[in-house]
Amino acid sequence: MFPVLTTNQKGAIAETAIVHAAVKLGIDVYKPVAEGGRYDLIFDLGTRMTRVQCKWAGRRGNVIPVRCYSSRRARDGFLKRSYTSDEADAIVAYCAELDRCYFLPLDLFGGRRYVQLRLSPTHNNQMVGINWAEEFEFAVTLAGHNKGP
Repeated sequence: MFPVLTTNQKGAIAETAIVHAAVKLGIDVYKPVAEGGRYDLIFDLGTRMTRVQCKWAGRRGNVIPVRCYSSRRARDGFLKRSYTSDEADAIVAYCAELDRCYFLPLDLFGGRRYVQLRLSPTHNNQMVGINWAEEFEFAVTLAGHNKGP
């Protein structure tokens, strides 16, 4: 289905897809000049500027797991650091298999290692604590936030 991609390739594809989806909604998108910060893009939502960390998110059955941390090589192995609302305002995940973007505000999910977005009900019909993917899709979360004419 998809070729084997490096982490950098996945990140570039996700970032490009996220920019494309935001611009289609009429949102102005800005990119920091230097790499290495805790956010990749800035969305101008009209009433506020939103710092966005972009993530590639693969589909696993009926769930889209979104990684909410950065990882880098350190002397003692890999160092994983969760994102906080002091560093970014949202994680935006791109699922290539579905060709959809999901907006996850860090005031709801900050400090977590993963967020699981469900595409369909659980086998045991659990309803409490479920993050439904459709509730975080761009068209739902960002529609109406564009500056518009």
